[in-house]
Amino acid sequence: MRPDRIEQMLRTIEQECHFTGNATGRSSLRPVVMEAMASVPRDDFVPSELKHRAFDNGALPIGEGQTISQPFIVALMTDLLEPQPDHTILEIGTGCGYQAAVLSCLVKQVISIEIIPHLANLAAERLQRLGYRNVQVMSGDGYQGLPEQAPFDGIIVTAAASHVPAPLFKQLKPGGNLVIPVGLPYMHQELLVVSKDRSGQRHTRSALPVIFVPLTRNRETGGEPADNTI
Repeated sequence: MRPDRIEQMLRTIEQECHFTGNATGRSSLRPVVMEAMASVPRDDFVPSELKHRAFDNGALPIGEGQTISQPFIVALMTDLLEPQPDHTILEIGTGCGYQAAVLSCLVKQVISIEIIPHLANLAAERLQRLGYRNVQVMSGDGYQGLPEQAPFDGIIVTAAASHVPAPLFKQLKPGGNLVIPVGLPYMHQELLVVSKDRSGQRHTRSALPVIFVPLTRNRETGGEPADNTI
């Protein structure tokens, strides 16, 4: 990684936080989140022909119609999740594995579900090669979550759903946050923070207007390990 590109990326994240702070409630992000963003080699998670754009503050295609989110959104969603060192986090939509890698620096374990088997296998291989040993990648329908390993301290969804999936909220621990973009495909979407209080009640707030690729569904009801899970 080039230190100057990383520093520019971090400055851009800080500027975006300042501009959007009234909406997100985050005029700045926790230092540990910024440290995680600085430590993960983003250029190792993008196609070779796009490495020169890896640290730009924009989404990039990763194949199969999917994208890697812009650094600011990755950092913001990570902070909104409020991850702690003893947490186990469920991620829906592994993609290239970048968001999982950032989270892995902050929590005990990340379990990530990717519906496209080819992407799941590539991400598992990449994460293993880069040394992120506390990430497990699975291939399956993330809408259903992973009930056999629930409940989770936090859940993050990296594709836009038309609504908050009931199975995911059910699998969230009391006191936990579910961070998810919700809305129409490629149109009006809101990044939501859905929290479950100690009595199990749901509380929802909108953090920011966003645009994500749509959450893909299939007939599977669970997750199967990728060929190279960690």
